Amino acid sequence: MLCLTSCVACGAPASEPLAPTDPLQYRVDYVVSPDPTDGTVAVTLKLSQSRALLREMTMRPDSRVSNIRADGDLDISNGMVRWRPKAIGGTIRWHVDVAQRRNGNGHDAWLGMKWGLFRAEDIVPRAATRTLKGARSDTRLRFDLPRSWSVVTQYYGKSGQFRIDNPERRFDQPSGWLVIGELGVRREEIAGVRVAVAGPVNSSVRRMDTLALLNWTLPELARLLPEMPSRLTIVSAGEPMWRGGLSGPQSLYVHADRPLISENATSTLLHEIMHLSFGLSAKNGFDWIVEGLAEYYSLEILNRSGTISDSRLAHAKSDLADWAKTASTLCRQTSTGATTAMAVGKFSALNEELHENSAGEASLDDVVRELTRAGTAVDLNRLTEVAESLVGDKLDTLHINNLPGCRNIASGNQET
Repeated sequence: MLCLTSCVACGAPASEPLAPTDPLQYRVDYVVSPDPTDGTVAVTLKLSQSRALLREMTMRPDSRVSNIRADGDLDISNGMVRWRPKAIGGTIRWHVDVAQRRNGNGHDAWLGMKWGLFRAEDIVPRAATRTLKGARSDTRLRFDLPRSWSVVTQYYGKSGQFRIDNPERRFDQPSGWLVIGELGVRREEIAGVRVAVAGPVNSSVRRMDTLALLNWTLPELARLLPEMPSRLTIVSAGEPMWRGGLSGPQSLYVHADRPLISENATSTLLHEIMHLSFGLSAKNGFDWIVEGLAEYYSLEILNRSGTISDSRLAHAKSDLADWAKTASTLCRQTSTGATTAMAVGKFSALNEELHENSAGEASLDDVVRELTRAGTAVDLNRLTEVAESLVGDKLDTLHINNLPGCRNIASGNQET
C-alpha cells in the first residue's frame, strides 16, 4: 500500500500501459526521470502494440545523449540510432546531460538541484518511423519527479502525465518549452487562449505583470489572427539561463530579468509571442522577413492596445531606423538586431504603400494573415506574391534594388 501511494503521488500509472484497441494505433509512453544531483535526465520510451505496427524508429541524437539501450534490434553507427522493436513492442532508454550553453552566454537548457528548464526536444531526439500503412501513435508523457517538484508544459495534464496529440503527425513526440522543480504558476484564459506563466519560486519571475500585459495585448493579436493557438505556456527563470527569449510550439522562454517593455518600447516577450502565433519559418537568406514581422507587430500590438501611445510608437520606429543604419545587408542567413531593425522599416514602408495603392483597403495585416494561413516557409518571392496580389500591381518597397544584399541571395550567392 505504501508503494502504491508513493507511485500515485509521483504521477506513475497504477498498471503498465496496454496496446490501444484501435487496430491501427500503437501506444507510446515517454517516462522522464530527472536526477538533479548530476543534471541528467533518464528517458524511457515504452512501446505497446497488438501487432507489428511500428517496425522501425531512427534518430540522430546530439552529443548530450548517451547510454542508449533497448530490447529488440538496436544498431548505433555513424551517429545514427536505429531501433527495430519486437512485434508486441518493447523499450528503448537513454540518458541526457541537460545543460547546454547558448552562444557562450548563459544556458538555454539547464537542470539543477531546485529546478530545470529546457525544451522537450532537448531530451527527446526527433525520430522518424517506419510503420504499417495508416498506423499512428497514441502518445503519453510522464514525469517521475522528486518530492515537492511539479512540471509545466504546453500540454494539458494532471499529476505529471500528459497526452501528446498532434493531428498533423502520425508519430507524436513531445515538443516545446517546459519547466520542472519547485514552481510558482499563474493561469488565466485571455482572448480564448489558455495562458500559463511558470517559473521557479524565488526567481523574480513576474507572473502577474506578464498576465496583465497579455490582458491588454492578446485581444488585439486575436483581431489580427482570428485562429490563435489554443494554449500559451510561458516559462521563465533567472541565472544561469540565457538572457533573452526563445519561442517553441505553443510555448516560449523568456529570462526573468528581461523587462516586459524595454525603455525603447520594444518587448522581448511580445516578439516571441509573435513568432509563436505566426508560426512562420524562413527559407535560407530570408530570416529578416520572419524576424522583421515579429518585431514590427510586437510594436503595433502595443500601440493598438493602448499600451504605448502613437508618439511612443513613432519614437520607437525612429530609434530602430537609426540602428538599421549600422546594417550593411538585409538578406542573410541569420537576422542580426540591426538587420531586424532595417526590416521593421521595410515593413512600415510596405504597409504605407499597400494603403496608398488600394485606397486604404489593404494593409500588411492582410499579408500576414495569408502567410500565416498558408503555413509555408517564406522568402522574398512568396512575400512579394502575396503583397502584390492585394493591389494588382508592383510594389516599389519590395523591388530587389531596395533590399540590400537580396540580389545575391536570389542569384544563389548566399551571405552569412
